[in-house]
Formats: sequence, structure tokens, C-alpha cells
Amino acid sequence: MRERAGKPQYIAGTLLLVFLAQCAWLVSRSLRVGEMDLREWYRIEAGLQRWHATAKTSELPDPHSAFALGPPPRIRDNDGFDPDHSALWYLISSAPLLIWPGNFQSGSLWYWGWLARAPFLFFGVMLGASVWYVARRLYGNEGGYIALTLYCFSPGIIRAASVWFAEPETGAAWGAFGAIFTSIAVAHTLYAPREVVLWNWRRIALLAVALALAIGSQFSLIVVVPLGLAFLLYLAPTRRGAAFVIWAVASAIALVILFAAYFFHPSEFWREMTHATWLGLTWQAFSMPGAYHELLVQLGQGSPALTLALPVAVIIYAAWPRARYFGNTAPLLVSVIFLVLGLATPHYQGLGFQLVALPFLFVFVAGICADMLESKNRALVVASVFGLLVAYGLWSLGELLRVG
Repeated sequence: MRERAGKPQYIAGTLLLVFLAQCAWLVSRSLRVGEMDLREWYRIEAGLQRWHATAKTSELPDPHSAFALGPPPRIRDNDGFDPDHSALWYLISSAPLLIWPGNFQSGSLWYWGWLARAPFLFFGVMLGASVWYVARRLYGNEGGYIALTLYCFSPGIIRAASVWFAEPETGAAWGAFGAIFTSIAVAHTLYAPREVVLWNWRRIALLAVALALAIGSQFSLIVVVPLGLAFLLYLAPTRRGAAFVIWAVASAIALVILFAAYFFHPSEFWREMTHATWLGLTWQAFSMPGAYHELLVQLGQGSPALTLALPVAVIIYAAWPRARYFGNTAPLLVSVIFLVLGLATPHYQGLGFQLVALPFLFVFVAGICADMLESKNRALVVASVFGLLVAYGLWSLGELLRVG
């Protein structure tokens, strides 16, 4: 970014600090108890074993070997391989703990537990910054503030970032969000009169890292690869050859990054990929009324403000031609795809898809609000949006204070 920091950046930074403070509050509450979820213990220990085994020998640890804590049933029933996460997820989870000099005991959990949560707090802050940046570029300062406020007080995002009775999927969400909008950004640069590949090398690298982070954090997010290609080909119809080359190069680099997470052991990488559950769709879920109810409940728990704002935004989008442009359609389309996939995968992966859909929904709602703010009903819209966001923020802070 070449622009100098000003008032918009300071406001966004303040909101992100409030978000980080809420996450820190939850982390402190959980660590003060002196206990850690067994799944988190396993995730940390499995990651550390990978780091240490690679440092000492040329072989990765046998996934069938017994850890101090047994693997969760979903891993145990899959021949000891994690069907949902790659080695990258475990390495990221445990990387900060490599600098911890002491033992990993409950008595010192208050100290090293912060290191265990640090990667996901970082991903949460960076995802919020990305949401603000994209919304501001699309809809102006007001749209950026609305999207970021919806994000910063989202219970689902806060829980995932602080690992409060939730799987840490902020890395997956940030990777998926970055993959989609970086693909869109790359497509727009193809019309510049410059050499395609070299001029886009930064965005190609960013796209590759986003793809690797998304897929490495949740295998089922492989869907962002064809989605990114679709946006590239749609937005650059006269440069589709160049768009495909960029997509192929970024995908290849992402594959190398995932391979590097296995420290370039082909057999280990191949066994992990063959045991991965790439989608695990359950088509019967579409005929189960309870699945739709559960989806709505999870969406409401992820962001209560969406229960009011999203239906209104969808109605305005459908009824008002001015709101139906690409900047609004793209986040709505992607979020619908993720929600449908979440409905079709009613187990662990479905919860991941629902979390990943939230940032896109925040951007969509912000876009509709920004359009309405430019209408003749601006005063009414300002009062409604401001009242909703203030009530949303106060409710979120009140619920946090109730946490024991």
C-alpha cells in the first residue's frame, strides 16, 4: 500500500485492537483454569513431534505411533491420518512453542498457552484487516467500517481466533478470503500494458500462499482453486490464456508449499493426500429439515447481527437493480457456495465452511449498506445501521463479561 496512514487506518486499527482485546479476554479466561482441551493438546504435540523428528532424523514420525494423548476418533478411524488437515496446520499450531524453554505442564499453561494461541490470533487480526481493506476498496470508507465492525464483534470469529471451545480455523478463513479476492485483483491487473507474469509476481506469490494456507488448514477448501480460476477467466475474457498461466503457476507454488510442510518426504505426503477427505458431501442433508435449521442456528451464533442485516440486504439486492453489480454479487455468490457446501457436509467440514462464509457475508452486507447510504434515505439508513452496529457491539462485550 502506497497511501499514507490517515484517519481511516487509525479507526480500522482501533477496531482491530478491540477485536484483539476480546480474543485476549477469552484466552485469559481459558488459560486461567489451567486446563486445555484434549484436541488442542494433541494438535500441539503432533506438531512438535513433526518439528523435532525432522530436526533429528530424516524420517517423519509414524502416524500410527502412540502419542501421549490418543488422537481424536475421526483420526483414529482414518488409519491414524487426519482427514481434514494437512501437516501445515499442525506445524503452524506448534511453531511458536519451539521457543518455549520449559516443560509443557498444566502449571505453566498460563505462560506457554499464549504461544499456542498466537498463530490464530494473528490470523484473526489479519483476516479482519483484509476484510476492511477489500470492503473499503469496493465501497469506500463507510463500507469498510461497517464490514470491519461486523467482523470485530462476531462471536464465531472471536471464538475461532481465541480457540474458545472451537477449532482454530481463522487461518483457513483468511486463506480462502485471500484466494478469492487476490484472484479478482490479479484479473483486473491483466489489462495493464505490461508483461503479465513478471508484473504480477507479488500477487501470484500472495495467491499461492493463500491457497496453501486455505487447503492446508482444511482439505475441503480445495474448492477455492476452481473458484479462483472461474473469477480469473470471467473478469479477463480477452486475456484468458494469461489468466490460466497465472492460476497454474500459483497453484503449483501452493502445492510445493504443502509438500514442504511434509519436509519433502514423497511417501508421507502421498499417504496423507490419499487419506484426506476432500469434500465428503452428504447429499441426503438437502432433504433433512433439521440440517437447514442447524445451518441457520450456526449462522446466527456466528454473527447475531446477520440475522437482521442479511435478510434485509438480500431483499434490497433482489429488488434494487443498482445494488446488483459485481462488487456485491461476488461476495454473495461465494458465501452462498460455502453455505451450501456447509449444508452438504453436516460434520466437521461443514462448520469450517460456515465460518469461512462469514467474512464474505460481512463484505456483502457492507456493500448493500454503502449503496443505501448514497440513496435519498441516507438519514434513515445511517440511524438504522448505526443503531444495529452499536447494539451488536454492546451485546458482544456484555456476553464476554459474562464468561467465567
